[in-house]
Amino acid sequence: MGRVFTVSGSIVVAVPPEVAYRAVSRPADMGRWSPENLGTTAGSADGPAGLGSSFVGRNKRGRVRWVTRCTVTAAEPGRRFAFRVHAIGVRTPRLRGPIASWEYRFEAADGGTRVTETWTDDRRSWPAPVANVFDRIATSGRTFADFQARNIEKTLRNLKRELEAG
Repeated sequence: MGRVFTVSGSIVVAVPPEVAYRAVSRPADMGRWSPENLGTTAGSADGPAGLGSSFVGRNKRGRVRWVTRCTVTAAEPGRRFAFRVHAIGVRTPRLRGPIASWEYRFEAADGGTRVTETWTDDRRSWPAPVANVFDRIATSGRTFADFQARNIEKTLRNLKRELEAG
């Protein structure tokens, strides 16, 4: 089977699309829902991120920690928020190149908003055997697609729980 470059998941949250968008468009808050992201570094914008703005995300997987430089590629309140990850590093995101893209779509649904989170692997130039070996080392035996599908499910469940709790 070939590499899977895109995975997504959806959940209905009992809040209006604008409320869900406002929460997700604040990268500093993403650590409250994501099992891997810890929010942003000091100096990144604290409020909703606008189109073209960039931020440095903090991440962890087990005992490993790293940072990523991200640029917002879509900021349509109540409809869509997206960013691409284009640099990575331990303390400073120095290694540049296409890494991944994240997108969140918000659609009115019965009882609230359908939030769809999508991850796209932007490492298209990596040969499949190299990517597969790297992925299994970095994710303890999974492909990144499988790993991110699990993370998306957890993130959306956590987002729903927090937003519905008010």
